[in-house]
Amino acid sequence: MIYLKAFIVGGCICTLVQIFLDHPRLMPGRVMVLLVITGVILGALGIYGPLQEWAGCGASVPLSGFGYNLSKGVMEAVNDEGFIGLFKGGLKAAAAGTSSALVFSYLASLIFKPKMKS
Repeated sequence: MIYLKAFIVGGCICTLVQIFLDHPRLMPGRVMVLLVITGVILGALGIYGPLQEWAGCGASVPLSGFGYNLSKGVMEAVNDEGFIGLFKGGLKAAAAGTSSALVFSYLASLIFKPKMKS
């Protein structure tokens, strides 16, 4: 049943993103920023946490899940460390995902030899 929930929620998020890419003709970078900000806002409102628990990877894998992870890290760090947690919390919460994305993208660039588009 968890696979069905993940498929439904992830599919809805991807469908909304595709609509934003096609109809208003937003640039992909703006849509990605919109997803991260949406995850932060929904996390701050207490909506994204229960959605992520219910849908699993269907809600945690998209960029909105990354935004929620950032906001959750900041909120926990502010509660533990005070004002300095505003700066440390997001970096600490997203360090593993960001580091692995950098390492694997670098390895992929070594293997596949990317070229600039003309």
